Amino acid sequence: MPSRLWPVAWASVQKTAAILCLLLLSGAALPPTIGQAKMPLETVKLWADTFGRDLYDTVTKYSGSLLLQKKYKDVEPSLRIQEVDGLELVRKFSEDMETMLHRKVEAIKKLVAAAEEADLNHEFNKSLVFDYYNSALINERDANGNYVELGAEFALESNAHFSNLMVNTSLSSVQLPTNVYNKDPDILNGVYMSEALNPVFVENFQRDPTLTWQYFGSSTGFFRIYPGIKWTPDENGVIAFDCRNRGWYIQAATSPKDIVIVVDTSGSMKGLRMTIAKHTISTILDTLGENDFVNIIAYNDYIHYIEPCFKGTLVQADRDNREHFKQLVDKLTVKGVGVVDQALMEAFQILKQCREARHGSLCNQAVMLVTDGAVENYEPVFAKYNRPDHKVRVFTYLIGREVTFADRMRWIACNNKGYYTQISTLADAQENVMEYLHVLSRPMVISHDHDVTWTEAYMDSKLFSSQAQSLTLLTTVAMPVFSKKNETRSHGILLGVMGSDVALRELMKLAPRYKLGVHGYAFLNTNNGYILSHPDLRPLYREGKKLKLKPNYNSVDLSEVEWEDQAEVLRTAMINGETGSLSMDVKVPLDTGKRVLFLTNDYFFTDISDTPFSLGVVLSQGHGEYIFLGNTSVEEGLHDLLHPDLTLARDWTYCITDIDPAHRKLSQLEAMVRFLTGEDPDLKCDEELVREVLFDAVVTAPMEAYWTALVLNSSEASEHVADVAFLGTRAGLLRRSLYVGSEKVSDKKFLTPEDETSVFTMDHFPLWYRQATEQPAGSFVFNLRLAEGPGSPSEPVVVTVSTAVAVTVDKKMTIAAAVGIQMRLESLQRMFRAATQQCSAVDEPCPKSCQDSDLDCFVIDHNGFILISERSQEMGRFLGEVDSALMTQLLSTGVFSQVTMYDYQAMCKPPSHHHSAARPLVSPISAFLTVTRWLMDELLLFLLEWSAWGSWQVDRGAVAKPVFHHSHKQKQQDVLQPCDTEYPVFVHQRAVQEANGLIQCGACQKIFVMQQIPNSSLLLLVTDPTCDCSIFPPILQEATEVKYNASVKCDRMRSQKLRRRPDSCHAFHPEENAQDCGGTSDTPASLPLLLLPVCAWVLPSQLLQ
Repeated sequence: MPSRLWPVAWASVQKTAAILCLLLLSGAALPPTIGQAKMPLETVKLWADTFGRDLYDTVTKYSGSLLLQKKYKDVEPSLRIQEVDGLELVRKFSEDMETMLHRKVEAIKKLVAAAEEADLNHEFNKSLVFDYYNSALINERDANGNYVELGAEFALESNAHFSNLMVNTSLSSVQLPTNVYNKDPDILNGVYMSEALNPVFVENFQRDPTLTWQYFGSSTGFFRIYPGIKWTPDENGVIAFDCRNRGWYIQAATSPKDIVIVVDTSGSMKGLRMTIAKHTISTILDTLGENDFVNIIAYNDYIHYIEPCFKGTLVQADRDNREHFKQLVDKLTVKGVGVVDQALMEAFQILKQCREARHGSLCNQAVMLVTDGAVENYEPVFAKYNRPDHKVRVFTYLIGREVTFADRMRWIACNNKGYYTQISTLADAQENVMEYLHVLSRPMVISHDHDVTWTEAYMDSKLFSSQAQSLTLLTTVAMPVFSKKNETRSHGILLGVMGSDVALRELMKLAPRYKLGVHGYAFLNTNNGYILSHPDLRPLYREGKKLKLKPNYNSVDLSEVEWEDQAEVLRTAMINGETGSLSMDVKVPLDTGKRVLFLTNDYFFTDISDTPFSLGVVLSQGHGEYIFLGNTSVEEGLHDLLHPDLTLARDWTYCITDIDPAHRKLSQLEAMVRFLTGEDPDLKCDEELVREVLFDAVVTAPMEAYWTALVLNSSEASEHVADVAFLGTRAGLLRRSLYVGSEKVSDKKFLTPEDETSVFTMDHFPLWYRQATEQPAGSFVFNLRLAEGPGSPSEPVVVTVSTAVAVTVDKKMTIAAAVGIQMRLESLQRMFRAATQQCSAVDEPCPKSCQDSDLDCFVIDHNGFILISERSQEMGRFLGEVDSALMTQLLSTGVFSQVTMYDYQAMCKPPSHHHSAARPLVSPISAFLTVTRWLMDELLLFLLEWSAWGSWQVDRGAVAKPVFHHSHKQKQQDVLQPCDTEYPVFVHQRAVQEANGLIQCGACQKIFVMQQIPNSSLLLLVTDPTCDCSIFPPILQEATEVKYNASVKCDRMRSQKLRRRPDSCHAFHPEENAQDCGGTSDTPASLPLLLLPVCAWVLPSQLLQ
């Protein structure tokens, strides 16, 4: 058990002790008969053997498993089995990925060069008039049928390469957030200048058709995207997307940074000022990423860390910590007098300690001072802690419209290489906070260092709001774009950031699934240890009928997925970019955590050059260490490939069909046939995989004739046992044959893309295949399935049965295929009833069968789930829920073992807070005034939101609206929140094939017999139902949240896992103009609106006192 879970250990011990107490009187053996039924134990064994024999005969007949095994056995002399060299494999995958990513970088470099050259040749024209393709307005017409301004005709067509969105691959289009005026001179000049990118966009895409979105995010707020696309506002008519808020923009624009936010919570910050301050801090937090570090200090009469657990340190600004800070900021209250010097000293001391301890980003350091300006005694602090080197920049945010203290705030910023801004409204926060990023980018701009930035994984579902874009994990490569004009060199003007998306799914195709074996996989992680791609990464969760993104989906640590790497040896090696290997015993969850595989995995890892990523490849020991190679002629293979029952893994890349438009409509099978016949010489295919498919097609071809013969020889009157027979091979080849009409198939999703667990995917082999490979040779694994779809019964109706087919050459064994059937549950029940009519008595009458009321019979699988019971409502449920006494006995006698599994990506309901009903009574007047104040608050925020002040700052005729989220509306949280859970899985011990005993249940004893059903993963249980054993608590296979006490929780939050810092840092440059440090706002104030906060906050407050 991981050391972090000790807090729950004692509870588990207590529970185990309680159960053992109930078993003290349990017997270890039975007399030779069961109670009054006088049933010999031999009879139960006979039932199990008969049922097992009938099952084996039926399943082998309808699946054709013996024929398939023979066909592979026949070709063994011609096979060659070779061991997989994991290190060679991971190096090859890494080189291929490096080549692919390098092409993306080269495309971005061409765009950066074109943008900087265009800017160098462009002279700013304040009176410029220029029409461009505005993404929100293109193809829009007015009431007269004419195209609206900036909305000319723009050809769009569906493109499969871009998720079937309507795009224009000849031109880019320009998007602006609603609060940016689309005819502002800065916007018009920037858009005009960036028109030069259009031919480069097209040329890049023609040179590398694997490129996806290419774009330029301008520092002025516009976003030029290729291919051009129609941008749809949200239901309120607002476009909130601002490229400058995106992680790729912020990370490329600045080097890593350590930030201490110092916020004034004195009495003068009461009311609207505090609301604006909170929103400002939230906006600052949104500009931080996983390479940054942060803390927040609040001050009034004294200083305090808003998270006491983070006292005296900086924490990584990952999503979890940022959201935690936002929640705490939202709870800040005001009182007392502001004493800023102590807060500033504390901030400087934290940053100094981090420098000396080599902790944090070790790059930029800054203090963000958020206050209404009433500060004193600050000069000695800067003299002591920040001179003469000025190692820490100070950014000041003057909250409110009062300008009395503006000179002080500007002095602080200008004398500490920072920037001063005044934030008068909520709408001001976004633009003013962004100024600090421009200052931090100056050293990089002046040096003209174009650092390449790669982002963490993200799922950008907001990029095209209300567009039907498939959700896919991406990483972005980005580079800053600078002004190269000599006259502005010392100002270090950042023009924007160039970027392009890389779908991680496409990257992982370079680690082909067929090379990794049944249980193998590949994964990527970042320099911070976060998962970039992993088959067990689960970014979505279900809430009701909706799938939602988990809040922390892109900050899942490698140690939370490969959680058995408790010493973090694997994580450390990969973070350090090492090349090597190690082995681990692992427990692999299957079937949504209901089952588990015990494997020994070999991990091979290396870095991907010129990126912050590391690649891991996992191979399971045993059959996963080998691959086999066979030969067949193309003519023979083609003949057997063109059978109607044969399909190939849809997600695997046999041939590259997604680049050339002429190939995009081809299925993988169609493309392979064209490749093999030479019909399309331009097609590129994986020749090794194609050879494997051809060989498997030839070996498995007789199965079609076998299955067809069974269908033809069955009479209409005969009972249908199986719905479908199927097989799959290591090359992703799938054959299936229906024994009934398609309309009569009970489980219509089985073996279709709708049921990912039953087909080959990029991440996994089918569940029935994976389970079969870990069964003893010749043994079948059974899984009860719920039939899904409209009108389907809620009770299980079908059983999937499968077995593996192995090949052995020179004592080396590997898995070639798996074969099975899906049979109806009623057929299984009929066979069971017939088998339990048998008895071993010769001279005596047969005892009662399982159909009698004084016997309970269960058929359960090797994980304790009931397949057969006389009570249909019990089928599919876990035995511990139905008969906890029996399950307890099976656990205590070693028939089953309990395995504890952990899920560090779980979602739990937050603890409910029950408010006390004992509240003091309030007068009607007090209640009325409280409501009045609330209404005034809402009115004030409404006016601010709709730009009562902010709209005057825009040019005349502007239709811009400020877009922001004020903190009081962030209190609505998701019903579920991230958590850690543990859950039990129960596994039959194969060595125990039979058992019997009695269970003491108060005044009576419950007797049971267990017998292994041969050649299967099933067990037969026979018990006496007459004894009431309800004193045993139910044994549930439910996940429980791991609760951490305050101390452990604090330690976990403060802990700094090993990470690799980015290679480059640009903190200062001797030529930068430090006096370009901001100025005062000249926005006029409105007397009625200035008085409104006073009325809203002061008057009702006084009346309520």
